[in-house]
Amino acid sequence: MRLSVCLLLVSLALCCYQANALVCPALASEITGFLFFSDNLLKLQVAKFNPPPEALAAKLQVKHCTDQIPLSDRLLIEKALVACLHTVSPECAEDMGS
Repeated sequence: MRLSVCLLLVSLALCCYQANALVCPALASEITGFLFFSDNLLKLQVAKFNPPPEALAAKLQVKHCTDQIPLSDRLLIEKALVACLHTVSPECAEDMGS
């Protein structure tokens, strides 16, 4: 049984190697908001998803940890994200009306 699962995973990896690893601009907006927004702005941004209060509290708790990252490092993270966005996925291009 274990060998068959390993063979299945290897065959899937070989046959389906062309995955779409492009970042959608909407996701980038969410991430940059998470890195730079205040708690109140982040709550407004997340409100459109209507999350359970526990999920919102967990996200804010993680945000308080990431707020401890120096601003210069958060700017580097954002810069890396922008570099990934030079190519927009076809699905996101349709959503943006391109």
